[in-house]
Amino acid sequence: MATKTQIDKALAGHAAAAARGRARKARGDLATSARYDADRKRVHVELQSGSAFAVPVELLQGLKGAKRAQLERVTVTGRGIALYWPELDVDLSIPDLLAGSLGTRAWMKALGKRGGSTTSGTKAAAARENGKRGGRPRKSQASA
Repeated sequence: MATKTQIDKALAGHAAAAARGRARKARGDLATSARYDADRKRVHVELQSGSAFAVPVELLQGLKGAKRAQLERVTVTGRGIALYWPELDVDLSIPDLLAGSLGTRAWMKALGKRGGSTTSGTKAAAARENGKRGGRPRKSQASA
């Protein structure tokens, strides 16, 4: 059974996520359509704002080596928040694609730090197992 604190945290998290979603919609950075451009080997995305961007397939995690027919089956999901390739079981976030395509080096560094700080049950279990084996090896002076 969840405690009041856990419920309050969950509600606050939901409210924050809803606010981020409203802000994305207001900015127009949600996808309205996506297609695979086989001639240029790129995924082309149209946004609600009227902007568009294209990303080479080889730069997109999970798509390298996919067949043309699989790449052409891209769909927009989550009311424009993500792209999904059903046969490949690949989901890509539109905000992350925008940051990766249009972000500055500093933005990308901050995005990487945020990704590394993500917690999950799987990540916690892996850390516990690593700890049982003595933890992460210490950096030597030569590699520091």
